[in-house]
Amino acid sequence: MSLLADGLLILATVSLAVYCMVVSRRLKALGRLDRGMGAAIASLSHRVDEMTSAVATAQKQSVDAVADMTVQTARAEQAAGRLELLLATLHDSRSGTAVPVTRPEKPTPSSFDGSLRDAYKAMKR
Repeated sequence: MSLLADGLLILATVSLAVYCMVVSRRLKALGRLDRGMGAAIASLSHRVDEMTSAVATAQKQSVDAVADMTVQTARAEQAAGRLELLLATLHDSRSGTAVPVTRPEKPTPSSFDGSLRDAYKAMKR
């Protein structure tokens, strides 16, 4: 009986040794960087690095685009103001042609002789 128990114990030990060897080989194959899970992890790590640099580039480009759009919007608003002024002068013009708008000249103190009529003319300018 003890011989049978010893034989079963040896058989169980040998089968466990074979099982451990198989598991060890599978784990080594899984961790290799050229195939298996190691390759997948290395590939994903590389892609994460690429995506990080792509996001940083996109953020820089968006900041540049916002600055450019701000400048273009300001220029467009100025042009729209000029167009509105030009349309207003065209509408107010009797001849139907647009007359460029110039700044009114400021009256000089020497042009007044103190009369009410001169003050009224200066206000009409």
